[in-house]
Amino acid sequence: MKQKRTTVAKIELIDVLTNSAQALSHAELFEKLQHICDRVTVYRILERLTEEGMIHRIALSDGTVKFALCEACEEGHHHHAHVHFNCKKCGVVSCLDAEVPKVKLPGKYLAEEVNLVVTGVCAECR
Repeated sequence: MKQKRTTVAKIELIDVLTNSAQALSHAELFEKLQHICDRVTVYRILERLTEEGMIHRIALSDGTVKFALCEACEEGHHHHAHVHFNCKKCGVVSCLDAEVPKVKLPGKYLAEEVNLVVTGVCAECR
């Protein structure tokens, strides 16, 4: 079993996500951590934290990927079932306390991850 390393950069990245009210992209995280590490290190930490079940990815329609902390996921298995909201005006992506609707898949299909992003205008921008 591969040992999980805890580095200063990893601790700082987790701290940034913990103290953020919104999901953050690789670029946004790098901007906050560039005094500690380079872009590649941020990418590697994000990959490792995703694999460890500490954070989850939110893929947006424009190809951007944002990251947020998981609440109760396990290593290699993300089972958060909530909706994400992407504001068209301010660009904030946030996790909402709303369940993802059940999707009945045909035959031999097996869902491994569901990513539901609602796009619109947030309460702050209205």
